[in-house]
Amino acid sequence: MGAGGWNWNDAWIFVSAVIAERLERDRALHAALPVTGATLADVLAAADFLHHSVPERAELEESVRRLAGAGLITVEDDLIQVAPPGEQLWRTRPFSGLSSAVMTLQAQLNRLAEPGDADWSLDEQSYNAAVREYSLRLADGR
Repeated sequence: MGAGGWNWNDAWIFVSAVIAERLERDRALHAALPVTGATLADVLAAADFLHHSVPERAELEESVRRLAGAGLITVEDDLIQVAPPGEQLWRTRPFSGLSSAVMTLQAQLNRLAEPGDADWSLDEQSYNAAVREYSLRLADGR
């Protein structure tokens, strides 16, 4: 647990949500589709890219609840978006590249915000479906 109550997993999931949402936004804009947010599979893909592992269901659920409860992300119909305060946090972080972005964000979180506790849960079936979707993308080379 960090000094301000945030832990490494919270920062990992936050940075993953930022990356996933930006990639999804770019895809939607290039295809002239509405921007809807990142899916759980998108967030898992970004998390794996950052840390070479996929968060466990409980880790993902806890961090999303804490981040959403603090107003940094929103979750609706299992689509995750970075909320304006989260966008501000991301834009004002000391730039250090992606290799140390998680540690940098954990320090920023501990200085600027307290974790919250949103009323959101991730059931095993939804988590497994997101993992399956991500696994299929890997197999297809996407």
